[in-house]
Formats: sequence, structure tokens, C-alpha cells
Amino acid sequence: MSDVPAPVALLCPGQGAQRPGFTRAWMQHPVFARRMAELSSATGLDLSHHGTDSDAGTLRDTAVAQPLIVAAGLAAAALLPRSPADLVLAGHSVGEVTAAALAGVLSQGAAVTFVAERGRAMAAAAGLNDTGMSAVLGGDLDEVLTAVSRHGLVAANINGAGQVVAAGPLGGLAALAADPPAAARVRSLQVAGAFHTPHMAPAERALAGPAAALSPADPWVPLLSNADGTVLSDGAEVLRRLVSQVSRQVRWDLCMTTLERLGVRTVVELPPAGALSGLVKRALPGVRVISLRGPDDLDSLSGLFGPAPV
Repeated sequence: MSDVPAPVALLCPGQGAQRPGFTRAWMQHPVFARRMAELSSATGLDLSHHGTDSDAGTLRDTAVAQPLIVAAGLAAAALLPRSPADLVLAGHSVGEVTAAALAGVLSQGAAVTFVAERGRAMAAAAGLNDTGMSAVLGGDLDEVLTAVSRHGLVAANINGAGQVVAAGPLGGLAALAADPPAAARVRSLQVAGAFHTPHMAPAERALAGPAAALSPADPWVPLLSNADGTVLSDGAEVLRRLVSQVSRQVRWDLCMTTLERLGVRTVVELPPAGALSGLVKRALPGVRVISLRGPDDLDSLSGLFGPAPV
């Protein structure tokens, strides 16, 4: 048997994973609280308050949710022990910004500033039409995709493990829920628009200017693209994909295929953790999954990342 350790994947969740109070326990840790305060200053939003006290309606606001999710992930990552050299990073939707910052493509300040612009631009695009997103759980993939198309919708996310996210006009989503594919159920998602579809084209155009002002570095570890599961090594290409992804389909299923191909045996999901952990558990049953839902879960990392730096 090889003595080379299997790589560890650090996963960064996307919008929809947030829930009221999800940072409350984390805020008891002074390093996390200090980092949240610093990232709040960079965005002009009180992310410390939003993560602990804002209600579900406020957290549904794209302009709040996206910078909050990225900041919480970055603040929690600051509590991790020293990272192993064989780390792999991947993020779902806006979580790819978190992953890019942890990979060194963007500074953390630049990442949250960019994602605040992203959230505002996507919120503005969502306000142009009455659109939304629904998860289609179960069923045959081809039949699900056919049903989604039949109702004038787009498969915005193909997440694997029997999950597809349909997006588009609210009328089409209601029709899909009333007439779901065989052996599938449809669940409405708490998001404000049809993200990762052509409805977000105005947001993609709006992000071109802020992106052009950034100076990306090449990632220091393998960074997966949620467009196709490709391992990226060029910082400029990472940034280009961060802009185009707002109106582009997310293929988390292909990211999980790449994790398997790379020999990943352990994944750690940053807060707000849970959604990606569930997908990995179903798609890659032999992989150890650690969901960091609160600071007590950091104990599960003992021996995995090695000692913390002094």
C-alpha cells in the first residue's frame, strides 16, 4: 500500500445553506468574531449581526446572504489547524468565491468586496422578473431534465445524488411542483431569483468592471471549478469563471466525480455546513464527511490537518 496520504477536500457551501442564527455559536470564538468584524468592514454590512440575529426573510436577500456565507466560511477556516499540502478546495455557487480566497486567488478582503457586488448585482437581476428555484429530489435524471425543460425552466444545478435544481418563472416552478417527474418530489428553495440561468445575464455584465480591477494569483492548491469539475491552476481563469458562473449551470456532480478521481477520502464542509455533506454522503459513501456546524465540531479534525501553527 502507498504511504502517500489521501488528499482532504475543503468544501464551501453556496446560497440556500444559510439559516437564522447559524453563526451564533461560532461568534463565541474570539478569532471568528474578529474576522467577521474585519470582513463586515470590507462589505459595509453588519455580517456579525446578520449571522446571529437576522430572520429568515432578511437572510433570503441575496445582497445579504452571499457576503454572509463567504465571510462565515473564511472566518471558520481561520480556526482550522495548519492545512495539509494535499488539500483540495471546491465551492458550490457563491462558495466558489470562498474557495478561491482560501486558495490564494483573491485576498479575503477582495473576495468579500467582490461577493458583495455579486450579491447586489444578482439581487437587481432577480428583481427584473418573478423567478425562483426549486430542488427536484429523486427520479430518473433524463426524465427530470425533460420535465424541467417542458415547463420552460432551466436545470440551474445538477448536484448529483439524485438532486437537480430547476430555475425560472414562478409559474413554471408551480407547474413542475404540481406535475413532478415520476418518483421525484419538488421543494421550493429560499432564494430570490433564477440564479445560474440566463436571467442573471445583467448581473454577469455588472460584475465585469469590478472583476477587471482585481489582480488574481494562481491557486496554491488544486481548486475545482463548479462549471465542469475541472482542476484550475490559473488565477485569471478562476476569476473569469467566477464572473460567468452567475448565469452558468453549476455541475456539482462533476466536482464530486473529480474528488473521487483525485482519491479524496475525507471532506470537511465549512459553515453553513450540511447541504454539501449530504450530497457527498449519498454520492461517495466511502468518504469520511465532517460538517462544521459549530466550533465543537473542530474537535473532529484532530489528527487530520496536523498541529496548529504556533
